[in-house]
Amino acid sequence: MTTPLITNDAVVFGLLVSVLGLAFYTKSLGGKWDKFYTFIPVILVCYLVPSLMNSFGLISSAESNLWTIAKNYFLPAALVLMTLSIDLKAVIGLGPKALIMFGTAVVGIILGGPIAILIMSLFSPETVGGEGINAVWRGFATLAGSWIGGGANQIAMLDVYGYNPERFAAMVAIDIVVANIWMAFLLYGAGNPAPIDKWLKADTSSIEHLKTKMSTYTAETERVTNFTDLAVIFAIAFGAVGISHLVADFVPSLFADNELLKDSILSSTFFWIVVTATTIGLLLSFTRARQYEGAGASKLGSVFIFLLVTIIGTKMNILQIADAPLLFLVGIIWMLFHVVLLLLVAKIIRAPFFFVAVGSKASIGGAASAPVVAAAFHPSLAPVGVLLAVLGYALGTYGAILCATLMQMVS
Repeated sequence: MTTPLITNDAVVFGLLVSVLGLAFYTKSLGGKWDKFYTFIPVILVCYLVPSLMNSFGLISSAESNLWTIAKNYFLPAALVLMTLSIDLKAVIGLGPKALIMFGTAVVGIILGGPIAILIMSLFSPETVGGEGINAVWRGFATLAGSWIGGGANQIAMLDVYGYNPERFAAMVAIDIVVANIWMAFLLYGAGNPAPIDKWLKADTSSIEHLKTKMSTYTAETERVTNFTDLAVIFAIAFGAVGISHLVADFVPSLFADNELLKDSILSSTFFWIVVTATTIGLLLSFTRARQYEGAGASKLGSVFIFLLVTIIGTKMNILQIADAPLLFLVGIIWMLFHVVLLLLVAKIIRAPFFFVAVGSKASIGGAASAPVVAAAFHPSLAPVGVLLAVLGYALGTYGAILCATLMQMVS
């Protein structure tokens, strides 16, 4: 691994914030920039530019702590601020299509793994072969754990199936690169979902109703923000972050001695950070704190979300595909099956692209990126991503075991 040109996290963070600011500044200029951002949504620019910096050695996420800071501080703060003014009844009123698309996403991962291995075995059986701890299906079992649940499920599958730890790095690379290539497409679609919804013949009325309701409430409560407003908003956001970490420090230990639950998502610190932050935001939406939406609470939350997008971008190194191209091809076939199945079911039930995107990222990206993708459609939709991601964590281990069993059968 070559040393990147910039290794100081403070410098990298400044660079990423500059990319974010420059993207939105140029978007505000209008004219030829309007044409540019019509074809390449601003959120995709904020994602791809850092990924190119990482791919070509300007920066590197390998030794950086920025992602740890982002997911532990920026994400829970964003969740609180973006759920502060949410109408929970309206979110629930989005209907069953969200759950159907999430279920389809999970099925797509469970079936996609064995199908990808079967297809590759026809052309290059040695790529998906191996014996004992080096059996490739064992490695892909860890990928199934990550793509259905999250990092905790992935490590659990590594322990369960005993894949060679020396070869695990390749699976991590496939996980990051393939999942993030798909995320780039999702962010592009989130920037302009109308053509996709038209092709799907989707009924977007419930989503539009929620977005309109949120926008109307913001307009009704909007005021000139003063220093006190900003101080209170920051206090709410990071006070909730503190409480979330306090809960996450205490609750997982309650499950540590339970043989059935010690390896479950209930013992994950990050799980409790996300759940607690979201719960605090939802509880505050029933109080006078909801009025701080008019002072820019969700706008500040959106800033945190876009910071997350830029930092997630640094995790993708497209050049890693050259290290194990055929293994990456298995991952790509796997992901393509997942995507095709999602679009097919969405077409049949006329589900909006929003449910396709969030259903997919709730399993593949989990709570770290599902609300990011949801918020790319509208800030008021972030809780949908969180709720589905939590469901993904719960199903991760069971789905991965089923997927691993099927992969072993076709290997």
